[in-house]
Amino acid sequence: MDALSARRRSIVRRTRAANLFGAVMAFVYFRFIDPMTAGPEVAWPEIVFSVVAFTGLTLVGVRIGSRWAAPIGSGDPAAPEVRRRALMFPWAMAAVVFGGWVMAGVVWGVVWPLLAGTFTLPSAVRAGIGITAVGGVVTATIVFFSIENRWRHELPQLFPAGDLSSVRGVPRLPVRARLLVVFLLTSVGPLALLGLVAWRRGRLAAADPANAGMMLGEMLAIIGFFIVAGLVAAVRLSWVVSDSVAAPLLGLTFAMARVERGDLDAYCPVVSNDEIGAATEGFNRMLDGLRERETIKDAFGRYVTREVRDEILAGRVSFEGEQREVTMLFADLRDFTPWVESTEPRQVVRDLNAYFAEMEAAIRAHGGLVLQFIGDEIEAVFGAPVPSPDHAARAVRAALDMRARLRAWNTGRARPLSHGIGVHTGAVLAGAIGSRDRLSYALVGDTVNLASRIEGLTKEVGADILVSATTARRLDGGVALEPLPAVRVKGKTAEVEVFRVV
Repeated sequence: MDALSARRRSIVRRTRAANLFGAVMAFVYFRFIDPMTAGPEVAWPEIVFSVVAFTGLTLVGVRIGSRWAAPIGSGDPAAPEVRRRALMFPWAMAAVVFGGWVMAGVVWGVVWPLLAGTFTLPSAVRAGIGITAVGGVVTATIVFFSIENRWRHELPQLFPAGDLSSVRGVPRLPVRARLLVVFLLTSVGPLALLGLVAWRRGRLAAADPANAGMMLGEMLAIIGFFIVAGLVAAVRLSWVVSDSVAAPLLGLTFAMARVERGDLDAYCPVVSNDEIGAATEGFNRMLDGLRERETIKDAFGRYVTREVRDEILAGRVSFEGEQREVTMLFADLRDFTPWVESTEPRQVVRDLNAYFAEMEAAIRAHGGLVLQFIGDEIEAVFGAPVPSPDHAARAVRAALDMRARLRAWNTGRARPLSHGIGVHTGAVLAGAIGSRDRLSYALVGDTVNLASRIEGLTKEVGADILVSATTARRLDGGVALEPLPAVRVKGKTAEVEVFRVV
């Protein structure tokens, strides 16, 4: 709140400074450039009247501006009228200033001449137009750009979503128009005034050759004044306008650099409703889309694993399926039904999740992929969707790691859990399988069925890890295996040779 008050006090100070600058310019114009509207001598009553009138007009302008802007600080920030006034604030303040200068034309063109007894209609019209054109336009322009540049610090707080373009009824000042205004006020305006000075003094010198030298000295002094004043105004105005263009572009550049480094939290504040503001809004919408895409991608990866997700998004998963040689691993908890019946359901879910987390960590550590959790069973594959030549060895090492992790996880449990693991290597058909509206990455083939049957044999032979002969032939000898008698499994006519991992 203190920062907001400080910025608004700064806006008031800038407005007063701009008005004072315009008043000095108007005084010099009517005193030296166009002296037909004022006498050559400056009297104290005129000075006092000018100070009082300037102060009164300034206070009235501040009062009107404060009342107009009051809803911005006290109203609902989401209300359409408050949002519109927030964007209209620089325009409204510039309009108040210009209105004050129109009133100044009346005060100095009509009121003062009537009080001084020098009123004429042509001089009143000339003074009104001159004050409005020389002082009013320049001052209102400086006030607008100065306030707009300062007010941009407030807009991100009033428009946290950056949707400035959605507010209707607000004038839009394009970048090209900004630069054109600066060119006219810093180049064409001063040149026109200097030309008018030279023309006026030339005519006076021709009418009174005796005072030509004095007039030339006055003209040089006036030209020097306008050069200095014009240079100060040009530098200030050019700085403010260039900053209104460069600062948002610089912020946008920094935000783009953060996105390039992978930081999707690089929100860029929208501080205008011109082309740069539209580009910034588009950039933020693009970031919203990227964040949404990453969220969907992350959620997608939680359901189908990151490897499958990346393969699907990259278009490398065939919808017709492809033949691959892989190693399948099945793991199943022993005595699962009695344990569920004797345990509170919430505890069952917590234990299952903890068990699955440990087992998946072991499988992933060796390059495997969990395809699905079916009740208390785990189906995993090695060698798909990302190929690996040593998938059989990876699967057996993962099984050993699962054995060790389960032992560590059981430490301190009142009722330890046990499981059986079956491993088999062979050809499968891998691809996206399902309906038109719902697909899943799956492996189909006799290899999958046989791996599941081998896992079921662990209960019959009293072993926790069994591998098929096909898998055993692909190992490098680093794992101790104990051959078991060939057995017949459901769905197979020939006997299956298996090995116990000891």
